[in-house]
Amino acid sequence: MNISIASYSFHGMFNEGRVDIFGYLESLKYRYHVRGADIWNIMLASYDEDYLRKIRSSMDEKELHLANLCVDGAHVWEEEPELREKHYQNGLQNLRAAEILGAQTVRIDMGGRELGMTEEQFEYTVNIYKEYARRAEEGGYKVGPENHWGTSRDPENIRKLVEAVGSPAFGILLHLENWDADKENGDKLCAKYAFHTHFAAWVLPNYEEKIRHLMDAGYTGHYSVEHHSGQNEYVEVEWQLANIHRILTKLKQESN
Repeated sequence: MNISIASYSFHGMFNEGRVDIFGYLESLKYRYHVRGADIWNIMLASYDEDYLRKIRSSMDEKELHLANLCVDGAHVWEEEPELREKHYQNGLQNLRAAEILGAQTVRIDMGGRELGMTEEQFEYTVNIYKEYARRAEEGGYKVGPENHWGTSRDPENIRKLVEAVGSPAFGILLHLENWDADKENGDKLCAKYAFHTHFAAWVLPNYEEKIRHLMDAGYTGHYSVEHHSGQNEYVEVEWQLANIHRILTKLKQESN
């Protein structure tokens, strides 16, 4: 099964200094028996190549793979040109890290504080993602935003963006039930654009419905557990993971 666990799920422990990226990888292998890593870039202590290669070696030793590199601090649009350039450079740095780590997908947010987009914002955002998508296609991975905050939380903006970028290496990290516009239909409308997913605890009552939508859309990526509370993280993640396993097993049996 394509299942992963977002390292952000342990951000409480990380912020307290109780877990680092290597401890997270140990947990994937020996606590949860999951092969898909989903690394939040804030947990990277450095972008030094030797350090990144140590992470890659640790994953290889444990027969893990990087389903997604989830990038903060590189969102595409900001009003100030200097900040846009800073985020662009950070985006390039993270794409390089993703390539060293063997990432299958990379999330870099759209930015924009409002749901509406100006023509300047849309044109700039499309052009940056086209550049990223060309690099991703050459590197054999996919890149795109998450419906995370701001402009990205309108499914119509996602549709317009995906169609404008027009690359097989471009899509979205679908964060289930995380919309400001068209909340009822956003997940179903955007399932066809998804290359990765995040399943929060609050979505638990609807896990089966959401997974069915993804399967109906031909989704082949990972079902990734993301926990947000910062409390009892080992136990809470185990509970979400068990439900993902249960539902995927049920649906697989139904399809046979």
